[in-house]
Amino acid sequence: MADEYFFALTLKGKSSEVWDPEAKGAEDYQGGHKLIIKQALLGPEATQGEVNVVQVEAMTWKDSVKIPVATLKAGGPNNQVLLDLSFPDPPVTFTLIQGNGPVHIIGHHLIGSPMEEFDEMDELEDEMIDDEEGEEGAEEEEEEDEPKTKKAKTTNNTKGKTPVKNNAKAKK
Repeated sequence: MADEYFFALTLKGKSSEVWDPEAKGAEDYQGGHKLIIKQALLGPEATQGEVNVVQVEAMTWKDSVKIPVATLKAGGPNNQVLLDLSFPDPPVTFTLIQGNGPVHIIGHHLIGSPMEEFDEMDELEDEMIDDEEGEEGAEEEEEEDEPKTKKAKTTNNTKGKTPVKNNAKAKK
């Protein structure tokens, strides 16, 4: 179960911002941290006609990559861009490599469960499995008892006598 938090940052001038919650002393989480970027947009004070380019540096499965993810121009239809970028591993560095911004970057920061909570969930699952096995064992014992009882009744009837329980019913 992950917790979800709003994420936002603003880039101005030739600035960079690093997303690295683990470096800031965040707790140890089973699911870790994940960043999802949904939108980049220019602030109202951006210079008309100026092109702003946002670059991201992040890890791939092999090594680090730097790539532009948004090109924005104030005063036109390109003053915002919808994105769907997912960064499962910190750190992620956002840099305004062209223009003066401000460029606002918006998304979600997902945080997995703390390790302690994960351990508690494991214990609960183990207890539930033990309970289920206990119930199944009891049901199997009941099923095994039923055929034995029937055999016992049949054995009593071999001499041609009626079981005591049936005699009581017959007398009523």
